[in-house]
Amino acid sequence: MQALRVEQLSDDLSGCALVDIPVPKPAADEVLVRVAAASINFPDLLMTSGGYQSKPDVPFTCGLEMAGTVVEAADSSPFKPGDKVMGGAKTGAMAEYAALPARSLRPMPVGLGFAQAAALGAAYTTAYTSLVELGGLKKGQWVLVHGASGGVGLAAVDLALALGAKVVATSASEEKLKRIQKVYQLDVTIVAQGRFRESVADITGGALADIVLDPVGGDVFDESTRCVAFSGKLLVVGFAGGRIPEIAVNIPLIKGFSVVGVRAGEYSRRFPDRGKAISQAVSDMAANGTITPHIDRQLPLSRWREGFEAMASRQLVGKVVLLPGS
Repeated sequence: MQALRVEQLSDDLSGCALVDIPVPKPAADEVLVRVAAASINFPDLLMTSGGYQSKPDVPFTCGLEMAGTVVEAADSSPFKPGDKVMGGAKTGAMAEYAALPARSLRPMPVGLGFAQAAALGAAYTTAYTSLVELGGLKKGQWVLVHGASGGVGLAAVDLALALGAKVVATSASEEKLKRIQKVYQLDVTIVAQGRFRESVADITGGALADIVLDPVGGDVFDESTRCVAFSGKLLVVGFAGGRIPEIAVNIPLIKGFSVVGVRAGEYSRRFPDRGKAISQAVSDMAANGTITPHIDRQLPLSRWREGFEAMASRQLVGKVVLLPGS
């Protein structure tokens, strides 16, 4: 089968290659899936250079998440051949076949195609864990979402709107904000450059944001500390902007807000019952059409570099999905 492999770590994708390897043989607790679609997540990009906290041994097959059809499963497995599933692990999804633990898979929501199912899991469970589980989102609250064109950011916009929040979406690009408005009919957007606190204050009538979701870090985080309402929450999701910011603790003390770190995958591992509930809630919302993953582009696996480079150069609004076998 063909698989996208990281043969060696590199900063320019030169260590990655599409190669032929044997179809994996599933272990007793694993399921063999014919992969129909695999989405690219920011951690996938980071892992090609060793820049992510998870550092698998080289060589490894790329890919955190996918959707496809079960072709082999043990009699004791909750899945059987022919089942349509979604999910994944830290690696292995960007290939024609993937052997994955049964516990890391779940049935595809009814009504979703393979591409949308592959784009749903990581982004929306991170958004749900952030906004609902840790942020305590309530209907009518103001939510400031940074990096709104990215996978997690756009999922957070979609989810917050579905739950009745008042959303302010930000991006460094006016053109991207226009594209986001077309997808989710947002009323309020901000170009997140320089000092944007006064814009947030004007939009919210001085109330500022009850929840700020920040997957960007750097200068955006620094200014966000001025945008959080008293007793609000500043959710730290990542550092796509490159710089890991620091904060003097007197700022949240004086302003009365919480800084909350979000590691959705680790949260689910430490609290498996909550993780299952979060995944089920996301699947249910997708099945009834309450949330809808937005896919920027779909590419055959042979054009993997185009997808990774589009993510690295911040061209995307939503997710890139690779299609093995096409």
